[in-house]
Amino acid sequence: MEKLAHFVAFLLLASLFQPLTARELEIDVLQLDVSQSSCPGVKKDTWPELLGVPSAFARRTIKQENPKLTNVPSVLNGSPVTADFRCDRVRLFVNVLGFIVQTPRVG
Repeated sequence: MEKLAHFVAFLLLASLFQPLTARELEIDVLQLDVSQSSCPGVKKDTWPELLGVPSAFARRTIKQENPKLTNVPSVLNGSPVTADFRCDRVRLFVNVLGFIVQTPRVG
């Protein structure tokens, strides 16, 4: 029983470090994406301010800021996803606790 408690505590602590790592790496990614064009009718295509917040809050925020984004799924970070680009989709990459670990962006 004690080993299980240690394992659960380790998972919880490890999941807290993912948003911090994502924030550090995100600065370089944002600098590279400045030249990309956005989809027609989409007012905002990235949400760096949503790093580390719960996915339900991020989903509500994105849909309120841009109602044209109708497909906003949560995806476990590291899971395989399709490479197609869609102007109505924003994937929310989350950790095991449901917190955003990558900047949400249209695509």
